[in-house]
Amino acid sequence: MEPTAGGLVSRAARELGSRADELTSDVQRRLLRELPALWDDPDVARTAGENVAEHISAALFGLEHAIEPRLIELPPADLERTQVLARHGIPLSAMLRAFRLAEEIVLDRLLAELPRLSADAEQVIEAARQLNAMSTMYVDRVSEQGVVAFQEERDRRLRWRSAMVNEAGMSIGTTLDIARTAQELADLATDHFADVVTVDLLDTVLRGEDVVEGPPVLRRMARGPADGPDPQDAIAPQQLHIPADGSPSAQALASGRPSRHQHGRARGVPRAHSTLAVPLRARGTTLGVAEFHRLANPARYDDEDLLLAQEIAARAAVAVDNARRYTHARATAVTLQRSLLPQEVPEQSAVDVAYRYLPAGSGAGVGGDWYDVIPLSGARVALVVGDVVGHGIRAAATMGRLRTAVRTLADIDLPPDELLTHLNDVVVRVATEADPGAEPDADVGGDNGATCLYAVYDPVSRRCTLARAGDVPPAVLVRDGTAELLDPPPGPPLGRGGLPFETVEVDLPEGSLLALYTDGLIGAPGHDADAGLTALRQILARSATSLEAACDTVLEALRPGRGDDDIALLLARTRVLGADRVATWDLEADPAVVAKARSDVSRQLAAWGLENLEFTAELVVSELVTNAIRYGRTPISLRLIHDRTLLCEVSDASSTTPHLRRARVLDEGGRGLLLVAQLAGQWGTRHARRGKTVWAELDDSAEFPALAFG
Repeated sequence: MEPTAGGLVSRAARELGSRADELTSDVQRRLLRELPALWDDPDVARTAGENVAEHISAALFGLEHAIEPRLIELPPADLERTQVLARHGIPLSAMLRAFRLAEEIVLDRLLAELPRLSADAEQVIEAARQLNAMSTMYVDRVSEQGVVAFQEERDRRLRWRSAMVNEAGMSIGTTLDIARTAQELADLATDHFADVVTVDLLDTVLRGEDVVEGPPVLRRMARGPADGPDPQDAIAPQQLHIPADGSPSAQALASGRPSRHQHGRARGVPRAHSTLAVPLRARGTTLGVAEFHRLANPARYDDEDLLLAQEIAARAAVAVDNARRYTHARATAVTLQRSLLPQEVPEQSAVDVAYRYLPAGSGAGVGGDWYDVIPLSGARVALVVGDVVGHGIRAAATMGRLRTAVRTLADIDLPPDELLTHLNDVVVRVATEADPGAEPDADVGGDNGATCLYAVYDPVSRRCTLARAGDVPPAVLVRDGTAELLDPPPGPPLGRGGLPFETVEVDLPEGSLLALYTDGLIGAPGHDADAGLTALRQILARSATSLEAACDTVLEALRPGRGDDDIALLLARTRVLGADRVATWDLEADPAVVAKARSDVSRQLAAWGLENLEFTAELVVSELVTNAIRYGRTPISLRLIHDRTLLCEVSDASSTTPHLRRARVLDEGGRGLLLVAQLAGQWGTRHARRGKTVWAELDDSAEFPALAFG
């Protein structure tokens, strides 16, 4: 019999220590039964097993040698193992319960040894009391130390998670590109807490549709790491696929909630032992799903990992939604812009043309640049480039209104300076409609302002007349192999007013190259506009004979990438209608000359081989010359132009515009212009500085109006 209770405790610990392996196995079996989470992960199971064995050995050693519990040397790796458990997401309550379960088993075995080693009941009772006190003190000490280590690890993980969320806010959504935003999410996750990441977006969402019918169709937008292993069944970038029923992605899309999957095998990621599936939701809409997989990393995802993935995915979803909305708005604006630009060049004989429109980069949005080619009377042509201030749908819509206004004003043959004056009034009205409180004569520049260069080329006189509003770059003229600037005096920007617009006239040899463009071509930020203009002149001076090739060369040299401003470029090579295609007669203000005019027209049409138009042309010329003699003023002239159609023009010094009217039954006159309108494909009046010209366009489709005199 032991002389003291302490000796009895020491002997019991020594006896039980000889069977420590058996005791450790019993403890592990109990923990496996009551705390199975400790054994799901091999790494956690190994850590827990080692911790149990070493703590049992340390406790029995301390009891055997009568060491106070606070002085017993704990296992050296105890704190590290506690941190491992914390990193693997083992709850603190599970760890503390494991300590108590182990204490219960070891204490029961020690208490069972005492009666066998001593017959003194009082000694056994005292030894049992000491064992209870010492085991409680030891477990409390281990638990307190474990709680501190566990909390330190938790705090470290919280700080890391906060840093990750902050990094996500800075590194995800740096652009308004959907694919790049998705790749930024994948890159961030693979850099920090995942081995493989996939980001899939609903194809209906990418197409701008909010309603999903049938099984969800996903498009693979990103995969990380991009240069990582590529399993045979991997889904290629931009490939459409349907998630399998019951797969992590399908569950996340159906429920709208994130989930963890252990021992999973995700499609495209073989051997993944832990997977997080997180739906990408923003503004109440499910955009897609992101999956985070662990292959090489043995640690399984825990609830904190899932929370981190949710926070990062939420930020990424907002960025993706912003990019999606911007992409759709930009696509709408670009579609509107392109639909408002000329779809094809109208047929005309004055110039050969080539043109390009280049939208701004994705960061700036579509702008309000435009170009146009407008056939005018007298075989002339109007060339236009313009730029509405600002970007977006509003700028594109304003551009469409101004282009329509220019074509309408050009149709009534206004000179360039007068046309810009009327166009300025249009811009003012547009601005007033956008801001009803603005004064009618207020400066409405800013977001409503615009610039425009308007040129009219006459292939008969070989003269080009230009006027510009605002800071439009000067036109570049290449003639005889030399590039020079056509720089008309700049008028105020459209919408500003205050000063008149001025014109400049220049005679152009046949084959001259005229370049009109907006400032985005030479005035990109960070580039010297003068240097760009010099480079443009050099390129055009040595350009190939093809205008299309010249356009491509200019854009490749001056704007190889997308800039912050859109570009409109219009190249025109002049043609000439020679003397053999034009006939002119000066007429006296005498009704007798009408018959001679008909005779002259008949001979000229015969010389041109247009006998089929002789009767129609004689009638039209007779009516126009008669009106000029009766209502106009001298000098009077008649001109025929043999172009794609036959153009008949009668000019006089009067500015009075003839008007079409319907004559009553008993009226002796009033049917002349009605006859002209019926016979001509088109007809109209254009005014010059002095006088006017009434013109009519005739072709084979003209038919004699049976009811003209009815």
